[in-house]
Amino acid sequence: MASIPLPQLGSNPSSTGAGTTPGSFANAPEVGGPRTFSSPDTPGMPQPSDKTAWDFLPDGWLRDPDSGFAVAPAGFAPITQLEHARLGTVTPEMRRVAEREEHLTPEQIRDEVAAGRMVIPANRVHLGYKLDPMAIGRASKTKVNANMGASPISSGTDEEVEKLRWAERWEADTVMDLSTGGDLDRTREAIVRNSTVPIGTVPIYSMILGRKIEDLDETTILEALEHQARQGVDYFTIHAGVLHEHLPYVTRRLIGIVSRGGSLLAKWMIHHGKQNPMNTLWEDICQVVRRYDVTFSIGDGLRPGGLADASDAAQLGELEALGELTERAWRQGCQVMIEGPGHMPFDQIEYNMKLQRRLCHGAPFYVLGPLVTDMFPGYDHITSCIGATAAAYHGASMLCYVTPKEHLGLPKRDDVKQGCVAYRIAAHAADVALGIPGTRDRDDELTKARAALNWEKHFELSFDPDVARAYHDEDLDVDTDFCAMCGHDWCSVRISKEITQFVSGKDEAYAWDKPKITEALSPDQRAILEKRGVLSPEELHRLASKTRHEMGADAGKAACHSDVASDDEAKERQGAEL
Repeated sequence: MASIPLPQLGSNPSSTGAGTTPGSFANAPEVGGPRTFSSPDTPGMPQPSDKTAWDFLPDGWLRDPDSGFAVAPAGFAPITQLEHARLGTVTPEMRRVAEREEHLTPEQIRDEVAAGRMVIPANRVHLGYKLDPMAIGRASKTKVNANMGASPISSGTDEEVEKLRWAERWEADTVMDLSTGGDLDRTREAIVRNSTVPIGTVPIYSMILGRKIEDLDETTILEALEHQARQGVDYFTIHAGVLHEHLPYVTRRLIGIVSRGGSLLAKWMIHHGKQNPMNTLWEDICQVVRRYDVTFSIGDGLRPGGLADASDAAQLGELEALGELTERAWRQGCQVMIEGPGHMPFDQIEYNMKLQRRLCHGAPFYVLGPLVTDMFPGYDHITSCIGATAAAYHGASMLCYVTPKEHLGLPKRDDVKQGCVAYRIAAHAADVALGIPGTRDRDDELTKARAALNWEKHFELSFDPDVARAYHDEDLDVDTDFCAMCGHDWCSVRISKEITQFVSGKDEAYAWDKPKITEALSPDQRAILEKRGVLSPEELHRLASKTRHEMGADAGKAACHSDVASDDEAKERQGAEL
């Protein structure tokens, strides 16, 4: 057989090199450089910036050519993670991040933070509660944010705290409280005090409570930011890049400005005929943010709200302004990430990710989706996680989830789960593709369990064991040496396992004794099948309450179609049950 050439390979996402695949087709990692973990560039893509946060030191700071770290003016006391990193300090938060990012050392975390390519959103107040520090950056694993919040017509504080716990259960890495109704202050306080993950907000929502947007002034802006920072909020979305000169570019859009913050500030600018106050106040805002080490999530107020408006002059003009705001924030010692587009054709995603990397000098990119089609309301968690996978592969560091309720209403508990699961899939798929070490290990373990037909281990290793078990038992509530999709005679996994020359299914760690009756469905598993609406109430009751006696167990032996003496009898039982 002729040798087939392969692309230049990045690192293998399996820590043991398991299997036969040659490894990632991504670029070789450059942790400590501008590409870190990155995709190969399609011809014509923007190249990385030749600048980092090191090029934007505060006045009076010098970089020591021997150590590579900075020297601050006499008497300076570092506060932010960025300031500590610039001075060469490895903070306790950086050490905790390295424990969670096993492919990185504390020193690598420090160096990425110092370069501005990584942020650790950890308000000093929130660190005094339950916060478990994490990092966002392209050298680390891709992160997922879950949005929630009470609206004027739906939800409240208790429900939002419950949604927070639910989002943490489904492995959201951060949570944004986007409440626009109810007791915003009480809700925010409760979420911060109960959260183990960083909490973000869009402070302008609370700034306009009880007043018109036209009445917003500098004092109100700074006081609101100070208050939320003092409560412990870890990152702020501030739409300071929406400039007066960008507004003419919006007039012919099919759907105008879809960002709430962006539209409010546009109205303020048109009314007053002045520049965005968030931009003119930027250095004052930085001083508030720095005191608590709140991370900036500089907002994309002109993000496209439909495919027809993607990559237009308004969006890209704002992105250029976000790069300038990044430089200004770094000069104040503040941590920065950048927010990115929401609706975008699939073919434009790579360009947008790599343009941001250039204009914003590698600051972490935090994107909503993008949604790659507009015509599937009710399924936008799917349309967006397709775009999110591409975005993360091409450079995004954090993905803001989209739920099935996007564009339709306020997400409820199950919507939060569906959004989190969809985006965990997107983030994990991108990490494996990028070749981040160890990211494929759990996939490989599940593959070995699947090859051994070890159902219990299969379910244990799955992201959502309840769904996996419930769906299996819906068709075949016995752990057999084949599945209901193929049946006994057609099961390729069973046949491969029987071929003596193959290693498939022969790992002793995954061996199991014999087919056996499964345990009764748990309440959660029963609820999953009830929602599917496929089984009758009687069938659900049987699955949920089955016992050895009800299933015909005799003398310790289950009378099921695979736990029998011969293949012929097994096939007969299978036909009878299915």
